[in-house]
Amino acid sequence: MDLATLIFWIIAVILVVAALMVVSLRNIMHSALALVVVFAMAAGIYILLNAEFIAIVQILIYAGAVTILILFALMLTRMSVLQRTNPTNKLWWVAAIICTLLGASILYALMSSPRQIATVGNSAGQLPEGINNVVRIGQLLYSPSMYSYVLPFEIASLVLLVAIIGAIVIGREE
Repeated sequence: MDLATLIFWIIAVILVVAALMVVSLRNIMHSALALVVVFAMAAGIYILLNAEFIAIVQILIYAGAVTILILFALMLTRMSVLQRTNPTNKLWWVAAIICTLLGASILYALMSSPRQIATVGNSAGQLPEGINNVVRIGQLLYSPSMYSYVLPFEIASLVLLVAIIGAIVIGREE
């Protein structure tokens, strides 16, 4: 077992335990904090897959912005009389059966797939030496020599700006 495999298994175990904590903890604030760990461990797996940009986006957007938004929403709307805010469902056993069947079908699909996992690491989809994913995404977004995605990127930012201004206008008190 090499170091990358060991690190993967450590991250995977932490991720699964944190995900179980998200759905099983009775205090919803503790569940939201366990969600931060889930997002961070998912970013760790992306780093192991050499997807640095996706890992950075995972940390910035999910572990940062989305989790902070969830925590603020919980803190602002939380009723002080409710101590246990994450009730358990009486049909948990149905969910356990469905999850077991889904997991078994995923394992069956992996084992019976004609595509072998060992062939994924071939050099057909590798980037040239000295260029990583972030550099390649930057070249695709902003390079003047090849087809650039600058115009669609700017149009998307303009649409988001219009949506933000519309939300401010609608939410403004008169």
